[in-house]
Amino acid sequence: MRVQRNSYMIVSYKVRHNHDVREFLSSYRYLLQRAIDIIWDNIEWKKKRNRLIPIIPKSKEFKRALRNQLLKDWNYASHYVDSAIKTAYSILNSWRRNYIKGRRGRNKPVVKRKFVRVKETLYRFRDEKIVITIRPRQLYLEFDLSKAWFRKRVEGCGLGELVLKENELIITFRKPLEERRTAEFIGWDLNKCSMDGFSPKHGWIRIDLRHLYHIHRVHEIKRKKAQSKASKKTSLKSIVSKHGRRERNRAKDFIHKLTTQLVRILPNATHGFENLDKLGMYSRSKKHNRDVAKQNWKLIIQYMSYKSKVKLVNPKGTSSTCPRCGDKVMKLRKGQVVRCMKCGLTLDRQLCGAINIYLRMKGFPPSPSIFYRVVIKSMISLWKVRMKGGRGVTPIGDKDDDMLPMNPRGELSPMNPKAYIGIGKPM
Repeated sequence: MRVQRNSYMIVSYKVRHNHDVREFLSSYRYLLQRAIDIIWDNIEWKKKRNRLIPIIPKSKEFKRALRNQLLKDWNYASHYVDSAIKTAYSILNSWRRNYIKGRRGRNKPVVKRKFVRVKETLYRFRDEKIVITIRPRQLYLEFDLSKAWFRKRVEGCGLGELVLKENELIITFRKPLEERRTAEFIGWDLNKCSMDGFSPKHGWIRIDLRHLYHIHRVHEIKRKKAQSKASKKTSLKSIVSKHGRRERNRAKDFIHKLTTQLVRILPNATHGFENLDKLGMYSRSKKHNRDVAKQNWKLIIQYMSYKSKVKLVNPKGTSSTCPRCGDKVMKLRKGQVVRCMKCGLTLDRQLCGAINIYLRMKGFPPSPSIFYRVVIKSMISLWKVRMKGGRGVTPIGDKDDDMLPMNPRGELSPMNPKAYIGIGKPM
């Protein structure tokens, strides 16, 4: 997985329009497909062991010849040809990455959606109006943003690339981020119904994700009922897609609020996550596969990556390796607790994963001295502060809501993602 590492905060908003751009969109889609066809025909296939690896041509001479060929019979602004070439290379590079990973075959990508990527040289923004050039000195499209609902949100932001569709315009805004020094590191272990983190400053941080799982489960049931009816009556197919759209929107809304609140509470932190891939998690169990498909781990990391600093680590063995000695651990209590048979360390499985992620993002190997200095020594002072405050240590490592409230002022209601610090009970 790739995370954003630029120095800009990027947001996008949609603006509805009633311009007739169907012919222009169809012409651009045909142009984009032509660009893909020409590049595809010039791909060189090299044999490496038992596989054929595609080498996409990217020389200046080839791109110049491609541009000249696409400009023939093109009746719109010439800069759209540059936009189509850039988009074609983006599509083919994405296909190549997935092909090498074994997720795609040797099939040429086909463009089905109608859209146009509008470069910054193809529009001007003045007096709160965007004017897009379609044909120079002949045809322009004007979009008035003076009454847009997001005006105050984007004050001081610059415009980026636009995406023109049949009924809407997607506007991208960007704002330079202030350089912040990392004050702390937090390792996060993403699970089915919780998001468990660890840092020496805060200890064990647990965020409740049961509501996110509930969103997927509720819409799964509704979609199943709608599908059974749509199989007999085709006019009800739109209801099935409506439930899928609502599910995605509600999940995105929850994750946006959750990640925004996390960044507010931990403004100068670098967040460590596992570089997870769902394709390697599926098994023969139907229930397990459905639970994996419902997870939004990738979306959480994606939203965190442009709101804060994110570092990805190798997920191999984070929950099955002892953070103190590096040996394999044994699962107890149906996998809720793990115990190292070599050094005797016993702790919650999610906490074990969070500690291992923290140690990996800091570059520390499993070692008893490092574990004592980084984990135990820093946690002792935290426990003493909690005991003096009258809160104590929770007996089963479960809840302590007053330590790190995720909803101090009710900003996240009604979803209210909760967080708490828990300390596992000694065995």
